[in-house]
Order: sequence, then C-alpha cells, then structure tokens
Amino acid sequence: MEKVLLLHSSCEGQTIKILNHIEQNLGEQYQCDYVDIHLEPKIDFSAYDRVLVGASVRYGHLNKKLYQFIARNLTSLEQAKVAFFCVNLTARKEGKDTPATSAYIKKFLLKSPWHPKMMAVFAGALRYPRYNFFDRTMIKLIMKLTDGETDTTKEVEYTDWQKVSNFSQQFKAL
Repeated sequence: MEKVLLLHSSCEGQTIKILNHIEQNLGEQYQCDYVDIHLEPKIDFSAYDRVLVGASVRYGHLNKKLYQFIARNLTSLEQAKVAFFCVNLTARKEGKDTPATSAYIKKFLLKSPWHPKMMAVFAGALRYPRYNFFDRTMIKLIMKLTDGETDTTKEVEYTDWQKVSNFSQQFKAL
C-alpha cells in the first residue's frame, strides 16, 4: 500500500473536497493523510510515496503560508512524485483553466522557488450564503467584473469533476 500526503491550503473547503475526490479515485491501494499547510506542520516526507499539494486563490492570491511552507520544505518538494494544483473561480472560463493559461499559476511560478513537474488548475465553488458580508460584497463585485454569477442567494460549484478524475489518474502514474 502506497502512502500519499495530501497537503492543502484551503479558504472555503473546495480544495479539500477536490482532495477527497482524488483520494476516492486513487483507490484502496493508497493510504492518504491530510495536512493543513496553514498549521505550519513539520513533515517527514520520507514516510510518503507521493505528495499532492492543493491550494486555493483568494482575492487574486495564494495564501502566504503556502509560500512559507514551500520555502521550509523546498528540498523535499523537489522529489520525483510531487504534484500541485490550484483552485480558483477564474478557471471556470475556458482558456483560463490550464497551467499554461492560468494567471495564478504564472504568478505562482514567478514567486515560488518550487516548480512542480505536474500541475493542474481547477475551478472552485461560489458559496455566497456562507460568506460574511464583506466577502460576499467583494466576491460579488469581482464576479460582476468577470461576467460571473452575482445572485448572492446561490451556491454554484464550477469544479469539473471529470477533469479532477483525469488528474488523479495522472498522479497515480507519476
């Protein structure tokens, strides 16, 4: 049985939901451990056969704790079986949903000393009723500017689960 470390930097939980889907796709021959990067964990990477890092974008940025984690663990992250994915609402649009076309991946690669060999971009979820007043107002403004959903009574999940499943199979083959 292979051990897999599923690291996450999540704002509203969609990144963790995507990791759950990936774990299901990996199957029973993989034992998965979840670790929140925001808790600044100390990890023995040698205990794992493969590592997956998932991070969400909030207000145009990945969390600074992700970059701090990468700086502390760069050597370990540069091992052969490590992959990365980014979750954001911009990826709901065709042409902004691949590592080559994602502005957030481009920013990540400029800012991070770690350049994962395997990457993906997934659309996130819009959860207006769950946001506080400030977040709901700001996200509504951003969505209006980008021709997105502005009805604050709605929750919309943009994640393409087939794309996540395909990524899971590529991660298995890594």
